[in-house]
Amino acid sequence: MLATGAAVTNVTALAQVDREKIYQWINELSSPETRENALLELSKKRESVPDLAPMLWHSCGTIAALLQEIVNIYPSINPPTLTAHQSNRVCNALALLQCVASHPETRSAFLAAHIPLFLYPFLHTVSKTRPFEYLRLTSLGVIGALVKTDEQEVINFLLTTEIIPLCLRIMESGSELSKTVATFILQKILLDDTGLAYICQTYERFSHVAMIPWQNGAPALQRTISSPVEARCSLLPSPLR
Repeated sequence: MLATGAAVTNVTALAQVDREKIYQWINELSSPETRENALLELSKKRESVPDLAPMLWHSCGTIAALLQEIVNIYPSINPPTLTAHQSNRVCNALALLQCVASHPETRSAFLAAHIPLFLYPFLHTVSKTRPFEYLRLTSLGVIGALVKTDEQEVINFLLTTEIIPLCLRIMESGSELSKTVATFILQKILLDDTGLAYICQTYERFSHVAMIPWQNGAPALQRTISSPVEARCSLLPSPLR
């Protein structure tokens, strides 16, 4: 019994030490001198600390520091001079933003602050080098974390942005992994009634969305498009004879 009690005490003490380290790393994000290591350590812990997202969101200056990491990369994407080191560093920041996007307590505020828009310049890139592929894939992961929740608020937000043409472009020319995530995002939008109505609003919009999956072999998205569109067409009045 005493041994069990000692084991519990040790586990509690270890958890407290880990939590103190989390607080320390979050504080270190505010300083450019300590930020890189803090980004790396926190990105490793994002799966094992359930309340990391609220901790990041509500700590002073943390989100601003993450956005600064993103903005600092903009000059390196056009012309495309992004290095592997730069890509790894900003992707650690994006991983923490994905954590915030995934959490129910911080998702609405994340959208209200229009933070996904900071990622769109990365999705516009076309360079095939590994640093750019990694950057695009990680950025798509943030958007994928949002749509995974199936919340109307997320779909409504995305429909006011250029995410659909960006996903279509990546489905045409991205890496296999990027194509998979872009397809997943578009599929989630189409499975929502509001998203489907938006796609079907104009012929140009619908034809572009409908053609890409067949051209690029995306059977899951082909089925997603076909089923609701066929159902919609069945509700239309028959032509006059």
